[in-house]
Amino acid sequence: MNIRPATVADAGLILRFIRELAIYEKAESSVQTNEAGIAASLFGPDASAQALVCEADGEAIGFAVYFYNYSTWLGRKGIYLEDLYIRPEKRGSGAGKALLKHIARQAVAEGCGRFEWSVLDWNQPAIDFYVAAGARPQDEWTVYRLQGEALADFAAS
Repeated sequence: MNIRPATVADAGLILRFIRELAIYEKAESSVQTNEAGIAASLFGPDASAQALVCEADGEAIGFAVYFYNYSTWLGRKGIYLEDLYIRPEKRGSGAGKALLKHIARQAVAEGCGRFEWSVLDWNQPAIDFYVAAGARPQDEWTVYRLQGEALADFAAS
């Protein structure tokens, strides 16, 4: 198994994985980007997120996208895992754990105070995977989001 930083040449692959993940999460219509959007947002001059590709026997089988956040309470940066995806037929191979460990090692090496992510409450296989890795849910926090028209309306008000 090989984990490598993604490159702009991987934009189409990453988009394919994003769509596969969205289908799994029953949210395929929520994917609004395209290959050019992925190339610009992950590899352009203002990119703030990073991507990894996981390969097995020379074949790309998954990816992860993450970015740095900041904790005022810790006074340190952290890493937020936006997406972690392994193709269904390759799950159970250790690829997801390898990606998670890769990012965790980076967080430790860079002195990050946290490594966190969100998981859908119905996604029991992912929940079990993360709990087995030692992660614990933060049940006292609720995520709020402004997007689309609601974001534009609020910003204009």
